[in-house]
Amino acid sequence: MLQDDNDVAPSPTPSRRRFLTGAAGAAAGLAAAPALLTGCGSAGASGDTLQFWNFYAPSNSPDPAANRQSQWFVELIDTWNATHSVQIELVFVPQGTYRGGAKLPSAFAAGDGPDIFLLSPGDFLRYYNGGVLADLTPHMAAEAIADYGSALESRTVDGKVYALPMEIEPLAMFYDVAAWESAGLSEGDIPTTWDEMLDAGDKLRTGTRAGLVFDTPPGYYQNFTWYPWMWQGGGEVLAADGSVAFDSAATRQALRLWQQAVESGIAPRTLPAAGDAVSAFAAGNVAMWQQGIWQVASFGAYAPDFRYGIFKLPVPPGGEYTTALGGWSFCANAQGRNAEAAAEFCVWALGSTKEDSIERMVTWCTDVKTDIAPRASALELGAARGGYDFWAMKAFRDDIAPGGRAEPRYPPVVYKAVSDAIQGTMLAGRDPADEAERAARAIDAYTRSYEGASMI
Repeated sequence: MLQDDNDVAPSPTPSRRRFLTGAAGAAAGLAAAPALLTGCGSAGASGDTLQFWNFYAPSNSPDPAANRQSQWFVELIDTWNATHSVQIELVFVPQGTYRGGAKLPSAFAAGDGPDIFLLSPGDFLRYYNGGVLADLTPHMAAEAIADYGSALESRTVDGKVYALPMEIEPLAMFYDVAAWESAGLSEGDIPTTWDEMLDAGDKLRTGTRAGLVFDTPPGYYQNFTWYPWMWQGGGEVLAADGSVAFDSAATRQALRLWQQAVESGIAPRTLPAAGDAVSAFAAGNVAMWQQGIWQVASFGAYAPDFRYGIFKLPVPPGGEYTTALGGWSFCANAQGRNAEAAAEFCVWALGSTKEDSIERMVTWCTDVKTDIAPRASALELGAARGGYDFWAMKAFRDDIAPGGRAEPRYPPVVYKAVSDAIQGTMLAGRDPADEAERAARAIDAYTRSYEGASMI
């Protein structure tokens, strides 16, 4: 899909990586399994005031796009506080320490967790199994639950909802149109297979420009971006019956793909521009990069004249297209100062049948950010208002997101085994078969004694 110069760029907002990573890379700080979440209580709030931890910059940021996102949160809290006796205050925690620096799990382990917080799918079981997540179901109408549809599957246990997604963020390939053309490539050369993608990357690379970029820092985000390549070949970490399925041909070929891209010099070992994709594209340092829908807004904010295109993730021989669907959720602390009010707030904000709740999600996904709305009603309303008319947003909604799968909710030990296999093959040159087998053994040993909600 190629940018149309007649399209108007969507409202500006900084890239997801700016919020997910800081300078260190998205969700890449958990090198080892974190402490168990055993503490109760909540972050120190006074009186009836509850704390909502988030990583969206304060509204006095010099970044106007960050201010838009921050202001959405400020207005959300102001509206609640004006109509409810239990008050809420926003607490900004830089993303580098919120998750990547383990501040959130450490706070809960110390019995000082926030009353309300943002949670990614990959962290769901850590907090559910730790007894942290409040059941939101009693506050939700059946109609609202149905409105979310499959977007709630990774956030439910035994039919109960424990997190409400505010967004859906699919992955795709972004490319530099000028670089594409200078290499003698046309839209007819858009790759649909892995071999074609590597061939294009080889033609696009120069001494100062990476032909193709995959995420390199270890962490939940890297795993998130790698899963689709395994899924496309029919691979799984865990089979439908819960058995370990990681040691498979599909896993090995996905590990080998990333390894081959790096070892051939098509993909770099470190991220260009410290992981800031828009800056790297604008500076001519990258030709193709696997990224998500959040970059649509980032290009609009930071490089509105830059010509970029997007295409679906290519597939291996005999494979089937899929992508990964990320996105953050609102959660309430079951052990907090007022779990009932915190749960009520989450549903009021995102999961009510009232018009203002739906409107709030539309604003977030099509005005403040560029995301797929997780509720059918919000997606429909956003489309009716032109929120998906921009060429890239339309491509994500109509071509890229369909067929996507939610980011898995594997516990830290499982995530770490997968991460080690990716790192070992991609950057340390280890044999994909050996790493797949080693990871499968580690996962199997863990699952034999695992006690908690279903990982699938």
